[in-house]
Amino acid sequence: MSAPVQPPEARVETAHPEAAGYRAGRTLPLRVEAMRQLRRRRTLLMGGVLAALPFILIIAFAIGGTPDGEDGGGGRGGGSRINLMDVATESAANFAATSLFVSAGFLLVIPVALFCGDTVASEASWSSLRYLLAAPVPRVRLLWSKLVVALGFSLAAMVLLPVVALAAGTAAYGWGPLKLPTGGALSAGDTVPRLALVVAFIFVSQLVTAGLAFWLSTRTDAPLGAVGGAVFLTIVGNVLDAVTALGSWRDFLPAHWQFAWADALQPQLEWGGMIKGAAVSVTYALILFALAFRGFSRKDIVS
Repeated sequence: MSAPVQPPEARVETAHPEAAGYRAGRTLPLRVEAMRQLRRRRTLLMGGVLAALPFILIIAFAIGGTPDGEDGGGGRGGGSRINLMDVATESAANFAATSLFVSAGFLLVIPVALFCGDTVASEASWSSLRYLLAAPVPRVRLLWSKLVVALGFSLAAMVLLPVVALAAGTAAYGWGPLKLPTGGALSAGDTVPRLALVVAFIFVSQLVTAGLAFWLSTRTDAPLGAVGGAVFLTIVGNVLDAVTALGSWRDFLPAHWQFAWADALQPQLEWGGMIKGAAVSVTYALILFALAFRGFSRKDIVS
């Protein structure tokens, strides 16, 4: 009886350790994957949307007059203490903080879900995934390269928004200290480091969405399903956090801490909420990333 014939990708994956000059770490370099993703239409479109948002807000404030916020947005460390909308046009720093405030709850979820959910599933939908593995690119290396690049683009999207907002806000409202609606202000020298801390926390808090999207991307051949599924589950988390009857159980929901970054915009920097929120987000993210790598390593690649 003849031995069973292995599929091409399986034969390559088992043979490459013996190939002369082969180095698994040199396959699918990060710069190659980054350039592939940078040229994607959805990357350019998402960058354009985020860059345009500050200008849309400036136009809205010009048409509507002085901002008059009624609700700081809720959430842990958010609206109960500061209302950024009231002071949005006081300076470029205030405008940048407001831009982050209005987008952190949902808009910034989209690029994270898009970059992390589309990265593997799109290869499967194009039937190019098996050819990457037959190159040969080890499965762990392939996932690692795609995850690092996806997270890099997600972070770049979150940095792009406040950078453009600072530039546009400086032109529209001038540079100055970040004035707090509760009274007092942060000096101009402290403003940029505090905003950088805000962006860092928002990125860490979105690692849960990244983990969901990446895990779903390894489970389906439909990019829209992975992206939409991650966004949907993130929205479900926000809805559950609004159910006050859950009491202290909400502390285990990443959404409960999504506005804890407001503690960085206080005269006295407070770390408690941000540390708890970061711990919850990183824990969920590590579990989801581990599930993605484990499931993909055992998956039959047929597309």
